[in-house]
Amino acid sequence: MTDRPEIEQLVRELLEGNLERLCALYADEARLRISGSTDGKPIAIAAIGIAEIRPWLSILVKTFRLTQYTILSLSVDAPRAAAHWRVDIHSKITGVIVPTELVDLIDVRGGRISSHIEFFVPV
Repeated sequence: MTDRPEIEQLVRELLEGNLERLCALYADEARLRISGSTDGKPIAIAAIGIAEIRPWLSILVKTFRLTQYTILSLSVDAPRAAAHWRVDIHSKITGVIVPTELVDLIDVRGGRISSHIEFFVPV
């Protein structure tokens, strides 16, 4: 079983901008869901398996840069984790910076993410 320090490290690595490293965090059969809204427009992503997850992660890495990352709370009850964090999201396309709060619910199996649900809202 993956222990608390390993799960904490996985959560922290989710903010790295390297596509290959991000993809390596997910199990081949992982599930990813991202939900939130910006400018009053809902955004929802759902993918099953790394073949579907990789293109979404690629778009996110190419489009956004994260700065001023702060974990507000991190709860780990292996094999699950819940993280509440704040970050400034910079659009590489428009240059706009949006302070955002996020909550990530993560399940880990075999040292890799098997399920990742993320909710976000600009603050």
